[in-house]
Amino acid sequence: MQHVKIARIFADPQKHIGKNVEVKGWVRTRRGNKQVQFVALNDGSSINNLQIVFDMSKFTDDEMKQITTGASIRVTGSLVESMGKGQVCEVQAAEFEVYGTADPLTYPLQKKGHTLEFLREKAHLRPRTNTFGAVLRVRSALAFAIHKFFNEKGFFYLHTPLITASDCEGAGAMFQVTTLPLNNLPKTEDGQVDYSQDFFGKPTALTVSGQLEGELGATALGEIYTFGPTFRAENSNTPRHLSEFWMIEPEMAFYDINDNMALAEEFIKYCISYALDHCKDDIAFLAKMYDEDLENRLRFVVNSDFVRLTYTEGVKILEESGHKFEFPVYWGADLQSEHERFLVEEHFKKPVILTDYPKEIKAFYMKQNEDGKTVRAMDVLFPKIGEIIGGSEREADFDKLNKRIEELNIPMKDMWWYLDTRRFGSVPHSGFGLGFERLVLFVTGMTNIRDVIPFPRTPKNAEF
Repeated sequence: MQHVKIARIFADPQKHIGKNVEVKGWVRTRRGNKQVQFVALNDGSSINNLQIVFDMSKFTDDEMKQITTGASIRVTGSLVESMGKGQVCEVQAAEFEVYGTADPLTYPLQKKGHTLEFLREKAHLRPRTNTFGAVLRVRSALAFAIHKFFNEKGFFYLHTPLITASDCEGAGAMFQVTTLPLNNLPKTEDGQVDYSQDFFGKPTALTVSGQLEGELGATALGEIYTFGPTFRAENSNTPRHLSEFWMIEPEMAFYDINDNMALAEEFIKYCISYALDHCKDDIAFLAKMYDEDLENRLRFVVNSDFVRLTYTEGVKILEESGHKFEFPVYWGADLQSEHERFLVEEHFKKPVILTDYPKEIKAFYMKQNEDGKTVRAMDVLFPKIGEIIGGSEREADFDKLNKRIEELNIPMKDMWWYLDTRRFGSVPHSGFGLGFERLVLFVTGMTNIRDVIPFPRTPKNAEF
């Protein structure tokens, strides 16, 4: 008999009712009396447990004592309509096999109601809980939606390097990659580390972004996207920061800033709509447990036309709002989450795309406007989260880009390849970046970014 996933049973119960089925999974609870025992079984395919009914005239107490919370079992029996409340159908057990036991005295998830902080310490087991099962299924669905969206639009998936010699952000917060012996580093005559003896013959690090390499792909293939892990060595212990996280970075030749904004809005609405359509039970569970307004907020974003607003206009609204902010607002300030959320949640009551930021607070590669003060940047701002997408039209003019690099004293000796895209066949092009965990955070209603990635990497935390 071929085993059936619980999600498939619940998707079409009538197809299976009256038939013998084989199900496998982990025991969530067991209750009952000397006549009948009820086991809630979950195999990870659904937020919903399947009830298994054991007629104790057919099983012994010794057989049943191994079925404890956390144990894994295989059950065969007849699927019937349930007479009780809370489930459509149940399995009348004919036989079972215990694959793995779980000692009730030592199994950490024996009780309900564990805090999220406690579960972060049990990251190897927390996917078995309802909360993290739901989050990880939503995460998987969103990843699929991302590939589906870009594939349907004719984009090419480009794999950019994880090991790089360039710092895209220019912040220097990178994890170094080396094979040099740390207890006996080779030195040059002037006392510096001799990287010529290293594996790559130069300093290298884990990437902070695939954007620059993505631009190379766009200026050859037209429209590409990257989707992979990125790394930041910032010592930030906040609910919004991870040291290892995933980024989606499309880059498009012949797109201007307006094309870029239109794509970003279409893209993020598509992803959220996909989750609403394919993760209904998980989102409903997360809404019930953590954020009762979650579904309304997701539909609010999908059904709203995003406001397009310049940074200058946004700052004026904030200055004239009369609202007391923790961080001061003035032209030239790098807006904080509280400012962004005010524009979205209080003023416009819609998602906002903010454009034309001061060049001094944005990256060197962004296209400069004619005013000489601003660049064609764009940030997509969402309720509860602030910035969720950041992007720009890229500077396509070699001289302007080179001058900006010199102004900022950015070491470009290892990035001649990037400047070559402006030397040979340069075109208008644009792109943006979406932090995948930020998207999952928004769609699940969770409040800490460490709770939307399977194994969070943060300062002093790389246990699993």
